[in-house]
Amino acid sequence: MTNQPTASVPFQRPWHDYLKFSTDHKVIGIQYLLMSFCFFLVAGLLAMIIRAELLTPQLDVVDRSLYNGLFTLHGTIMIFLWIFPANVGLANYLIPLMIGARDVAFPVLNAIAFWLMPVVGVLLIGSFFLPTGTAQAGWWSYPPVSIQNPSGNFINGEFLWLLAVATSGISSIMGGVNFVTTVWKLRAPGLTLLKMPVYVWTILSAQILQLFCLPALTGGAVMLLFDLSFGTTFFDPFNQGNPIIYQHLFWFYSHPAVYVMALPAFGVFSEILPVFARKPLFGYKTVAISSFLIAIQGTFVWVHHMFTSATPNWMRMFFMASTMLIAVPTGIKVLAWTATVWRGSLRLKTPMLFCLGGILMFLFAGITGIMLASAPFDLHVNNTYFVVGHFHYVVFGTVTMAIYGAIYFWFPKMTGRMYNEAWGKLHFALTFIGANLNFFPMHPIGLQGMLRRISSYDPEYTAWNVVASLGAFLLGMSTLPFIANMVASAFQGRRVGNNPWNSLGLEWTTPSPPPEENFEVIPTITVEPYGYDRPVDLTTEVTT
Repeated sequence: MTNQPTASVPFQRPWHDYLKFSTDHKVIGIQYLLMSFCFFLVAGLLAMIIRAELLTPQLDVVDRSLYNGLFTLHGTIMIFLWIFPANVGLANYLIPLMIGARDVAFPVLNAIAFWLMPVVGVLLIGSFFLPTGTAQAGWWSYPPVSIQNPSGNFINGEFLWLLAVATSGISSIMGGVNFVTTVWKLRAPGLTLLKMPVYVWTILSAQILQLFCLPALTGGAVMLLFDLSFGTTFFDPFNQGNPIIYQHLFWFYSHPAVYVMALPAFGVFSEILPVFARKPLFGYKTVAISSFLIAIQGTFVWVHHMFTSATPNWMRMFFMASTMLIAVPTGIKVLAWTATVWRGSLRLKTPMLFCLGGILMFLFAGITGIMLASAPFDLHVNNTYFVVGHFHYVVFGTVTMAIYGAIYFWFPKMTGRMYNEAWGKLHFALTFIGANLNFFPMHPIGLQGMLRRISSYDPEYTAWNVVASLGAFLLGMSTLPFIANMVASAFQGRRVGNNPWNSLGLEWTTPSPPPEENFEVIPTITVEPYGYDRPVDLTTEVTT
């Protein structure tokens, strides 16, 4: 008979500790989640203003310049201040617990990486309100539009925007160094690579992508900032610069960034589905290794964003094939999730609903992604709302749904309390319906030729735009039951044991919430993960 590796008394932390500088990975994880969700609400409000403008064909809510600033700030905040930091927050909280470590490899670096993110937020918000000019070049900031400076001021909105993106890049590189080192060096004895949870595999794969690709965007942003404010001409087509080079630097990171966002979502699906299906994850080793394959292949697909940028035909053919090929490792994951759920003892709790909804929306995003990988089709719909619809099915329909599912699933671990299930299911219903009403209509109007980044349009597109706007308003309202549920449950929710889901994950062997250093004794791992075909007895799953 063996003992569990930790004490049974949960550690209670004062709420104001989450407002202070801390090197505890769990505190930093929750700080990331709280900060990113606040920015998510800001970006969502901007989206509702955008959709209010698009409710009618005429320009009747904001002027064109303000509209350009709105969609620039909306896209930038959603990516750099919601999805990236929310994923980093979850990984910060979970990775040391999942691998049997007391903390991350570099706790101080971890804290610095977090505290750079509020600076990024201040710079981005400032780029919108600066009197000398609002950043209006979109979240991709293509030159020559982004290097125009009609006001002549040294510091303008675009300057702050580029400074924010470069600072975010520095923070993310710090995080990448920390996560890769932590997973590689701090795993508990016996936790070989092929015993790690799939979530750990996906975080490791995503952060290796960050370290390999992110310097291209960070360097490109700095060079663009020099073009804008210091007189260089790296990307200025009127002074022998080459704006296409910037597109390569941008997309060399920003398409792999899609996998940096999506891989953790795939890991969440792979952790939650076996728990609520009471079955082992189908094809665990293949699913784990496919995460690395996605990361490797993801570095060879970026030019499909540039099929209309004077790309030679041979390059179009190569990147069309490489983009389509990445459907293989992602298809492996979908097959594994389907087989895991098939004939399982399903419990449709809120985390499971968000996972199933996220997988359905990912399937649709994958289908439209294969369509966009085809050069002839992409040339037709490039710069239309079809691309916007596809992208939002990935970043919201897949990634944000997974983040919601993860928050519900690990909420008892973080707080020691259970959320309200009825409110959780209401949140799921509003979110799933609102998201599909919002993003699906973008596909037919894109096929009909409606361009993106416009504030007025031909009346023939009105009907679908009304549906999309109503969906956006419903999606905005869906956050209200979530906020009420999380706040009320964190302080007054029903107290639960250490493992209310009967999960076999190592993180559930600690008290809820865990103590400062997680484990009194570092555990030794002796069994394979996802053994839901065996009796649930954590004292035999983890030995000391």
